[in-house]
Amino acid sequence: MRASALVCFVAVSACIACIAHGGNFYQDTEMTWGQGRGKVVDGGRGLDLSLDRASGSGFQSKDEYLFGKIEMQMKLVPGNSAGTVTTLYLSSQGDAHDEIDLEFLGNVSGEPYTLHTNVFTRGRGQREQQFRLWFDPTADFHTYSVVWNPRHVIFAVDGTPVRDFANREARGVAFPRTQPMRVYASLWNADDWATQGGRVKADWARAPFVASFRGFSADACVWSGGRSQCPVGTMEEAGGGGGWWNQQLSDASYRRMRWVQRKFMIYNYCTDAKRFPQGRGVPAECRLRR
Repeated sequence: MRASALVCFVAVSACIACIAHGGNFYQDTEMTWGQGRGKVVDGGRGLDLSLDRASGSGFQSKDEYLFGKIEMQMKLVPGNSAGTVTTLYLSSQGDAHDEIDLEFLGNVSGEPYTLHTNVFTRGRGQREQQFRLWFDPTADFHTYSVVWNPRHVIFAVDGTPVRDFANREARGVAFPRTQPMRVYASLWNADDWATQGGRVKADWARAPFVASFRGFSADACVWSGGRSQCPVGTMEEAGGGGGWWNQQLSDASYRRMRWVQRKFMIYNYCTDAKRFPQGRGVPAECRLRR
């Protein structure tokens, strides 16, 4: 189906099942792997994933979405989390899949976590940006969100935008807007690369490692029966400029994002001199202004 046809199929009729506010993990998600290492807790209001030497664990949303605002509150593995990776991401299926990634790379005690972000379109990624978080993500829950609409993918931490991947299809840059995606989360062992390039391994004497999730919210258009059905008022609200469907960064939000990037970004694929020596081959989106 053509991209334009997909957008035209977005419905504005009432759809009670199209939105998951305040999420109940029993109702909104299902475990996908881990053989019991993932557990719903607190009557469905929370979910814990665990990792030991034998296996990690993960879950996915029951619904698929084509555009929306996805939020999750997370508390990451405390103490020596070296070698562990906790993820929250959206992904479609197949080799030519789309994907929007938030990955949290653990570290030795007292050292900061790394927030790793990426955007895949049609099976191609390599658009990594990495940040140090400006707080201890293991001491309490913090809210991580993705706004995904036809014009932007905006990553935010506690409401502060850290990255904006804009739709530049008119300039030849692929953008994820034709494939429905589920929400996924996982906790797994990546000690071959996650911490200091794999030099620091997981300390299995501290296992099981546990990451906690709560507050799953998907204000989103649910894909069902070959069409995307949006929550009531999505288009009307967007027409007034206040909804996620039409969301973009205000001048103030853009300045805040740039401040975060200047202070806390530790890697940007656009400026990787090893990947793009003397600027040769730099992707088109890296050369475009806001």
